[in-house]
Amino acid sequence: MGNELWRKSATELAAMIARRDTSSRAVVEAHLARIAAVNPAVNAVVSTDADGALAAADAADKAVAAGKALGPFHGVPFSVKANIDQMGVPTTHGVPAFANAMPSLDDPTVERMKAAGGIPFARTNLPDMGLRIHTDSALYGLTRNPWDAGRTVGGSSGGEGATLATGMSPIGLGNDIGGSLRNPAFACGIASLKPSFGRIPYAQSIEPRSPMLVFQMMAVYGPMARSVGDLRTALSVLAGPHPRDPCSFGAPLVGPKPAGRIKVAVVADPPGGTTAPEISAGVRAAAAALKDAGYDVVEVNPPMVEEAIDVWAKWLVWEYGTMTDVLGQIMSADAFGFFTAFAATQPLPSYADGVMLQARRHEIARAWSEFFADYPLILGPTWCTPQFVHGYDIAGPDSTANILNVMRFVVPMNLLGLPVVCVPTGTANGLPLGVQIIGDRFREDLCLDAGAAIEARLGQLTPIDPKG
Repeated sequence: MGNELWRKSATELAAMIARRDTSSRAVVEAHLARIAAVNPAVNAVVSTDADGALAAADAADKAVAAGKALGPFHGVPFSVKANIDQMGVPTTHGVPAFANAMPSLDDPTVERMKAAGGIPFARTNLPDMGLRIHTDSALYGLTRNPWDAGRTVGGSSGGEGATLATGMSPIGLGNDIGGSLRNPAFACGIASLKPSFGRIPYAQSIEPRSPMLVFQMMAVYGPMARSVGDLRTALSVLAGPHPRDPCSFGAPLVGPKPAGRIKVAVVADPPGGTTAPEISAGVRAAAAALKDAGYDVVEVNPPMVEEAIDVWAKWLVWEYGTMTDVLGQIMSADAFGFFTAFAATQPLPSYADGVMLQARRHEIARAWSEFFADYPLILGPTWCTPQFVHGYDIAGPDSTANILNVMRFVVPMNLLGLPVVCVPTGTANGLPLGVQIIGDRFREDLCLDAGAAIEARLGQLTPIDPKG
């Protein structure tokens, strides 16, 4: 049957609830039933609040009956990654040390989704402290890919990826310092939006409330869904300054339209490593879709890609390396082993070298800014290889070192604070393919428009039932 409520998008569900074609209670019940049916196969949802969600759904239905003004997600359930503050449930970061860490305030993203009528009802899995692109948690265990149970869902928002791909939730919240919104989108065949740095606020009410500089300048929170339309609506709900996030600020959601046809730089084989043929083919399929939609597509690489990868990796290892003793006490042996093995691939900068990383970052940002003047959009792969098997990232020094090759076109966008929309482009060998659409700062509108054009021509891949 194709008419089950769990198959619908978040915006479709909100419209159905507003029209009284269905009720919020029915929508919440449908997703709770879907979790009960399929979560045992994937282990993506780590907890639910059925009583609280159903009470909120009843209140939402009463508001509809009373003719009250409704928000864009009125009565729609949404899921939340377990490292994002949500009052009433612990912010666990996937480790036993934080199993009972109860926040005193909602994160601004949760607060704004609730203000838009959304109902938080499920928490989703992540790797320990979010420091792995494979979702296997010391607290909750391994999340399996619904396309192939032996493959990774990516990370660190991997629980969200599998939850959305299987129809257990229509829309969710994640975060991203090294592809954590985008890796699972590729791995699971869904859509996601990594916003420009500062576009969407975030804040933690559990200490330490002030993160390291690398997190302050590269991490973002954003929505994950199955459709570009849901991402666009979510951005309108989540964007804007918030007093608890001093790095957040306002910027128009729609910028000036570029003159003439929009030029897209197509990167089918990013510099600095190897790309699987099916990955390149997926990028070119998306490029053909954009050409059909009236875009001017040209295969050309943006500048200093390898330098951007190098600066991101060295900066991350440099700062997180100062926390090695603490992380070793709270992370599992596998998760900490990946962290230390990855760190070993990057020579630890001296203080002077670390300062120079910021100068190199500015040089790269300037070069990309000039590139965007000619090519307002960049189209490229998310991962450069297919989804790896469970445990590949810790199988040995060579596989750990190869992880940066796998995700090499992901990390420049964190370094430079750029917006990215991820959409699927089809499948190869039974696994989803997907691309990134990258824009200059605060040009989420251009990324979303291009993502919608690709989606309209290549279609959506999910929701699906889990496969063995």
